[in-house]
Amino acid sequence: MTRPLLNRRLAEFGTTIFAEMSALAARTGSINLGQGFPDTDGPEEIREAAVRALRDGRGNQYPPGPGVPELRQAVADHQRQWYGLEYDPDTEVLVTAGATEAIAAALLALVEPGDEVIALEPYYDSYAACVAMAGGTRVPVTLRPHEGAYVLDLDELRAAVTDRTRLILLNTPHNPTGTVLSRAELTAVAELAIERDLLVVTDEVYEHLVFDGTEHIPLASLPGMRDRTVTIGSSGKTFSFTGWKVGWITASPELTTAVRSAKQFLTYVSSGPFQYAIAEALRLPATYFDGLRADLQAKRDLLSEGLAQAGFAVYRPAGTYFVTTDIRPLGADDGFAFCRTLPERAGVVAIPNAVFYDHREAGAPFVRFAFCKKTEVLEEAVSRLKRLA
Repeated sequence: MTRPLLNRRLAEFGTTIFAEMSALAARTGSINLGQGFPDTDGPEEIREAAVRALRDGRGNQYPPGPGVPELRQAVADHQRQWYGLEYDPDTEVLVTAGATEAIAAALLALVEPGDEVIALEPYYDSYAACVAMAGGTRVPVTLRPHEGAYVLDLDELRAAVTDRTRLILLNTPHNPTGTVLSRAELTAVAELAIERDLLVVTDEVYEHLVFDGTEHIPLASLPGMRDRTVTIGSSGKTFSFTGWKVGWITASPELTTAVRSAKQFLTYVSSGPFQYAIAEALRLPATYFDGLRADLQAKRDLLSEGLAQAGFAVYRPAGTYFVTTDIRPLGADDGFAFCRTLPERAGVVAIPNAVFYDHREAGAPFVRFAFCKKTEVLEEAVSRLKRLA
């Protein structure tokens, strides 16, 4: 066959960097601080809830298309309890196969071929692929390092909007930089969306992983934004069950119906028994979420300090699982080459941030490490990385 087999929209996307680097970690016996998954399971009582659902025959067959009622109610209650947002569990909550499907379904449903989608660069790699599958054109607005953090240039964001812009794809807390957008920044985004009549899809899967007293503010809670925002949440990061793939959206009835119209032809339904377990997880007391934040903040500090001692310039994150570093103080400026040789040099795997950029040169000297690992694993990684100094 002479014609290309891969759809031209996806021709630029090969195997993800996460698969490549995880395979490298396995092959070399290195500590994998690349892919963002915990190396411990979540709460025992939530695992038992999944087992109980399996044994009771709940979810072993197709669950309802929008998600089981118990989980949709728990999501609505969670939004009310934490953010004062009211959602009807029957018409304004949709359960998805993780946040990745939620992103794909939202973009497939809401973006027409030729529409422009603004995304904050660097961005989670599925964003670009999902925009491409929807036939849209991605328009990156770059978060830039400044005084130890990454910041959004609101003038650049405003300048990126054209008559072809359909929506803004927002991620806060932000992967990979760890930035948590402030109320002032989110207010500016909201005002721009209202002024230019834009939709906003917000990826908020790290909502409970914020540190140093930082506040996560859902965009949908700001004036005028509830009915033009699709908010994406997920259980994987909050409860350390990334393999269960239970995510959700909350949005107005019209937006929820639109997203469901695409989602039903992707997985249709998924994660039946796990949905019942996550319904229980969302009702855990506030002490669980406080403990999660405290544990991860301590691990962030451990890894950040170790990376600094090894010679990296460190951007200490306000949220998420990840620390971004600058490798130029170590005499390197190519993150891909650095990450591919790091296992041999130090027995540790990381991710080059350039994969999260359209403008790859902007991300070339930056490398991301995940700290959602056991303390002893991080201590060993820090010990190994000090060889670089």
